[in-house]
Amino acid sequence: MNTIDIISVGEVLIDFIGHQQGVQINNTRDYHRYLGGSPANVAMNMARLGLKPVLVATVGDDGFGEYVFHRLSQVGVNTDYIKKIIDKPTSVIFVSRTDGTPDFIPFRKADCCIYEDQITTELLKKTKIFHTTCFALSKEPAQSTILKKAKEAFELGCKLSLDVNYAKKLWKSQEDAVDIVKAYCQYDPLIKISEDDMLRFFEKKLPHEDIFDFFHGNGVETICLTLGSSGVKLSQKGKEIIQLPAIKIENVMDATGAGDAFWSGFLYAYIKEKPIEDCLEVALKLAALKLQNVGRLPDNIDVLSELL
Repeated sequence: MNTIDIISVGEVLIDFIGHQQGVQINNTRDYHRYLGGSPANVAMNMARLGLKPVLVATVGDDGFGEYVFHRLSQVGVNTDYIKKIIDKPTSVIFVSRTDGTPDFIPFRKADCCIYEDQITTELLKKTKIFHTTCFALSKEPAQSTILKKAKEAFELGCKLSLDVNYAKKLWKSQEDAVDIVKAYCQYDPLIKISEDDMLRFFEKKLPHEDIFDFFHGNGVETICLTLGSSGVKLSQKGKEIIQLPAIKIENVMDATGAGDAFWSGFLYAYIKEKPIEDCLEVALKLAALKLQNVGRLPDNIDVLSELL
């Protein structure tokens, strides 16, 4: 019985998002605190959508760690698999507030300390989707833990998911990142990428077809390529590419987390067994909602009226 809709594995951290809009970090005067980390965002969004998520992550035994537990519990995320450690503080990231891909400076400590005992076989047996990120895969021991447990999840019948949110500053090398992503791709995850991610990941601008071919060639059936204000393309192996326009937003408040909102919407509809084009429609609606809110999506999203 799949009683858990999604296990989201990886970074939970504190985002300090710039208060001044449309400026990079060097010109940002002050910051507001938010709960962040892509896997945490996805878990919280899923809880707000009425699903049953589990977040597997690690925080420090400090005030920020307490804040993480408090905020996650407020929206109904299962925190039983979040480890609290005493020798490293909770990770922190400073983020610029822009209408495009934000600049960021990471101070990574506890977030990468994810161990195998946090992801039990019994947990995987009850789960529909096993989700993680390129950020989470960038550093040991989380990297080895996630790859080993992804294999186990795949063998137990979970559907895997990966947000290829690649950032050069998080990895030893681009080659290392490509190798680790390829290793994860052999388990046929649902893949979410952006044009910005792919420019950094391949270190050059590639035609969309070449990007799709890379992932298909490494074992992936379904790839979502987000194009910012131009919408999204989805490629399924052996089928015609689907392209949908973005929902027009007059006043973008904050782009941080828009990709997580998009992917939360996609996975939500996928779990609900909606047709793939409907998954994209829900994803675009949730991303548009996020762009109109600073820091996070509003709590208690009305799924029926706003999304489906």
